[in-house]
Amino acid sequence: VQLQASGGGLVQTGGSLRLSCAASGRTKSIFGMGWFRQAPGKDREFVAAIIWSGGRTLYIHAVRGRFTISRDDTENTLYLQMDSLKSEDTAVYYCAADLRAPGPVPRVSSTSYDYWGQGTQVTVSS
Repeated sequence: VQLQASGGGLVQTGGSLRLSCAASGRTKSIFGMGWFRQAPGKDREFVAAIIWSGGRTLYIHAVRGRFTISRDDTENTLYLQMDSLKSEDTAVYYCAADLRAPGPVPRVSSTSYDYWGQGTQVTVSS
């Protein structure tokens, strides 16, 4: 599976951005997809994930109500709509694909994701 992320940029506090992640290759084997982020000097952290078939979602508390993860399975594209952005959302954002055995909820551990996009920078200025 190949993943190509895009949509990052510079935005002011309170603004919005939409990230996209185009998937190609063994997309029919995808169980779930997720977004992770890594701020300077910090570990990579889980942001949101979605089960590709069925659409169940999961978010970290810090973004719940502000971010929305979605997918277009006809275009094999994952999205992350980010609203009410805060300076603490500044990070490199990565999309990832989980091709492991299906489960009841999306996975949150980065070790469950075998395929990763190249990352896209999101900078929120105050």
